[in-house]
Amino acid sequence: MCVGIPMQILSVDGIAAQATDGREEAVIDLSLVGPVAEGSWVLTFLGAAREVIDAEEARQISKALEGLRSVLAGGDLGDAFADLDAREPQLPPHLRQALENGETQA
Repeated sequence: MCVGIPMQILSVDGIAAQATDGREEAVIDLSLVGPVAEGSWVLTFLGAAREVIDAEEARQISKALEGLRSVLAGGDLGDAFADLDAREPQLPPHLRQALENGETQA
């Protein structure tokens, strides 16, 4: 399973960046996202930034990952997924549009 890790850019050198997730630092590849400024947040997979994200999304993902770490260590989720618990499930935009158009089968 591949899990996306939010990391904040500390410094940039061409297509490489030094970044941190608050627990450790790593060199990540920026080839897929293009130039990013120091302080920006990116979602990384296997050492490569795949998407530039905002600080709030980084916080939510980090909180969810911390909840999963807790469960794996025998603890509980706490409020790691509070942002999801407080709302009804939502369809992605393309499925919502299909449903509004009366399309109910794949």
